[in-house]
Parts: sequence; structure tokens; C-alpha cells
Amino acid sequence: MLNNIGLPGLLLIAIVVLVLFGRGKISSLMGEVGKGITSFKKGINDGQKELEEDASESAKDVTPETDKDKV
Repeated sequence: MLNNIGLPGLLLIAIVVLVLFGRGKISSLMGEVGKGITSFKKGINDGQKELEEDASESAKDVTPETDKDKV
């Protein structure tokens, strides 16, 4: 179904959306989408940092002092 939509079809859809919602509404909607994407990326980065911190804590050397000399 979507394979037959070309550039003229996409332009027509864009014009209809612009007429229905107006430029201001679309602009504010795109701003909200941008904020959502930024928030999502920040959450992903925070999650990765948290996982790295947890991994570094669990990778501590727990070998007893008496056995460290033997290695």
C-alpha cells in the first residue's frame, strides 16, 4: 500500500496536515517530540552509566591478602 506513494503523494499529505492543524500546532508538536527524544537519550545514557558503575563494583578483587603473594 505505501509502496505506491511517491513524492507528489507525500507533498499532498503534508499540505493536508498543515491545513488541518496549522503551522503553530505542528511546530509545538515537533518541539515536544524533540524534548521526548532528548529525554529518552538521557535516560539511556544514565542507565548505561549505572550499569557500568554496578559492574565496576562487582569486579573488585576479593582475593585474601595471604593468597595474593602466591599468584
